[in-house]
Amino acid sequence: MPPITSLSQLDLTKTYTYADYLTWQLTEWVELIRGKVRPMSPAPRVVHQRISSRLMGIIYARLAQHRCEVFHAPFDVRLTTTSANGDAEVTTVVQPDICVVYDPGKLDEKGCVGAPDWIIEILSPGNLARDTKEKFDLYEEDVVGEYWIVSPGEKSVTVYVLRDGCYQVRGEFYTPGLIPVHTLPEFGVEWTEVFKGV
Repeated sequence: MPPITSLSQLDLTKTYTYADYLTWQLTEWVELIRGKVRPMSPAPRVVHQRISSRLMGIIYARLAQHRCEVFHAPFDVRLTTTSANGDAEVTTVVQPDICVVYDPGKLDEKGCVGAPDWIIEILSPGNLARDTKEKFDLYEEDVVGEYWIVSPGEKSVTVYVLRDGCYQVRGEFYTPGLIPVHTLPEFGVEWTEVFKGV
C-alpha cells in the first residue's frame, strides 16, 4: 500500500486510530477527534503567532522553577487512558496551540498521553466552532483542568476551570489586569503582555 501523503487519500467518513495517524506522511496538519480526521486551519495569521509566542514566552519563563512543562503545536496530545493495545486504541489526538503538563509521567517521545492540566486555544476564523464547541466538550470530558480560549479579534481571554466534571467560567478578561491561572494559584498572566501591539 502506498504511503498516505495527501488528505485526498483518506476516507474522511472512516474511523481511524493513532496507529493509523502515525503512518501518514501528510504535509497538512490534522487532528483525530473520536476517530474522525479533522483538517486543521492553514498556517496561522501573524496575530495568532504573536499571541502564541508571547504566551509561550511568559509561561515558559514563569514555570522555569516548576516541574511542569509547556508545549506548543505541533505537539500530539492523545486524550486517552493507557491501554494494553496502545496506539491502536487511541482515537483522539489533538494539537492544542499551547498546553501545560504538570505530571512528567504523561510525557513520552511522541507527546502527551492523557489530559494536559492547562490548554490554551487561540481562535482563528477557521477554528472558531471547533475550539468553542467540539474541543470544549472534548477537553471537559477528558478532564483538562483549565481551558483558556483567546480571541485576538476581541482581545479577550475566557478562562474555564473544571469543577465536578463541568467547565465553569472563572473569568472573561477584556482589559488590562492579571489573568489568574487556577491550576497554578501562585501564577498569573498580565493581559497587556498577551495583547501588546495586537
